[in-house]
Amino acid sequence: MNDSFITALNTQKSTVNWMDVIANNMTNVYTPGFREEQVTFKTFLGGAVSENYAKKIDQGKSTPGTSKENLFLEGKGFFLVKDAEGKSIYTRLGEFKFDNEGVYRDRNGNTVQGYILNDKGEIMQGTKSVASDLYQETAMKGGALDIPTTNIKLWIDPNNGKFLGKYDDYEIKGDGTIYGKADGGKRSVPLYKVTTRNFHNASALYEFKPGLFIETEESGKPLLGYGEIRSGLLELSNADFKANISYYQMAKLQMEVANKLISSNKELLEEAMRLVSN
Repeated sequence: MNDSFITALNTQKSTVNWMDVIANNMTNVYTPGFREEQVTFKTFLGGAVSENYAKKIDQGKSTPGTSKENLFLEGKGFFLVKDAEGKSIYTRLGEFKFDNEGVYRDRNGNTVQGYILNDKGEIMQGTKSVASDLYQETAMKGGALDIPTTNIKLWIDPNNGKFLGKYDDYEIKGDGTIYGKADGGKRSVPLYKVTTRNFHNASALYEFKPGLFIETEESGKPLLGYGEIRSGLLELSNADFKANISYYQMAKLQMEVANKLISSNKELLEEAMRLVSN
């Protein structure tokens, strides 16, 4: 069995890690798309040891973006983007922008994924369409439809300065549908639907870069996302400043106890060495 000195050292080490996580959460309270990290502990005879670092997936507050290209997902789920190699990446941060070629991208250059729609607003799966009601019902039940996604592209024709050569403007509605607008706004045509995904265990996603996640065995396979998409907004951090202040006070107290134990053991050891040398 470990003695009290080893117990105190283990507790001190885990508390330092905990305080580092808390400090990082508090530093990023106003960072768009930041996910609060939470530490859990297991206690055994050797002291308190950090067991897991989990991401808090709860939604953060909205804040005005820089343009209507920015998106805020109100509800559970993630936007789906893909890197240059076609790898699926999931993010809550809708800091998107159309590049010079009209391709919808995130700030890292990944392409935002969507579905091609027909003129009825139905998702096209090859030459067949998927009724929007079926998609909605499946998403609400937390199911999955195996429909290929595509890069969203609204190129501008240099000859007339119109989107896709025929639309004066575009609009992104609450269900994620991107409409091309023409004739002074009198004509509105559905073009794409922004893809969202969800997971049964979203907190188990792996964050390989700030705000960017990939699926893991623990998270499970992606399901259809469900929630309202609001154009022109971004999601702020979901870190709770007041809660992290409380966690810091708890960590500080735990550190003081561990330091006191280490100090007491050091004094006992010094006294024992003094007695032995006499």
